[in-house]
Amino acid sequence: MDETETRNWYDRYYKFTMILPLTFLLFSIVYLVNFNIREGDLIYKDVSLTGGTIITVLDKKVNIEDVKKALEVQFPDLAIRKISELRTGSQKGFFLETKADVKEAKPALEKHLGYNLTQENSSVEFSGSALSSGFYQQLRFAVLLAFVFMAIVVFLVFRTFVPSFAVILSAFADIIMTIVMVDLLGISLSLAGIIAFLMLIGYSVDTDILLTSRLLKQRDYKLNRQLYDAFKTGITMTLTSIAAVGISLAIIYSYSDVLRQIFTILLIGLGFDIVNTWLTNAPLLKWYIESKEDKS
Repeated sequence: MDETETRNWYDRYYKFTMILPLTFLLFSIVYLVNFNIREGDLIYKDVSLTGGTIITVLDKKVNIEDVKKALEVQFPDLAIRKISELRTGSQKGFFLETKADVKEAKPALEKHLGYNLTQENSSVEFSGSALSSGFYQQLRFAVLLAFVFMAIVVFLVFRTFVPSFAVILSAFADIIMTIVMVDLLGISLSLAGIIAFLMLIGYSVDTDILLTSRLLKQRDYKLNRQLYDAFKTGITMTLTSIAAVGISLAIIYSYSDVLRQIFTILLIGLGFDIVNTWLTNAPLLKWYIESKEDKS
């Protein structure tokens, strides 16, 4: 298939490329509505966002699986994560999280370990449900506010409804689809996870703004050529980010729960960004520009 045939094929069928991402977006919205009805929220939240107890124990020899098996009957929401040495990967201790009160969780853990938890070998943190819930609501508002300001800036920059709407739709789809995937993976979000979604808003609009600017403000070549040039630049940006995030995730996967959650969410979001930018935003812009040219 030569270049002319490829161009003609794309010109005939590019609108159909929007079917897949828009179908998944519709599925994602329906899924999140049902999830919210069932769980009372759009995400699973960890102790930092619901309130509860976090106990850090510095013990290199304790078997984490044994601790989990011994306590999960009494504390069904129990979560335990290993603390590892960054260079060697060897165990330094573990985190224990539960929504239960300190007065319940600490004695149960001490009984299993066979020794008292002191300031020398552990640390205990407790946050009330009201405080954590208020903090979570503020974080949700911050994400929503960031998205709204992003939308306003996009409209001010392009001053045209359809291109601006395409950018915002793509960013919205990135966020919604990523939330669905995080829920399907059973990830309980912490403060780090909410921050990752704030970062994802910025990543999501980068390639969309590049694409829209190239097609609307730099019409030096024919539309398909301009679109292809924008694709080469944009996909290079996104794949570079995916490579950097993926390598970082592989390196720190066992060492830092905070960074692992941030990088996992960014990796998922960047993958969806490729789909939504080039299978939704790009066809919408091409359709819009060709419609304007036909009328003129």
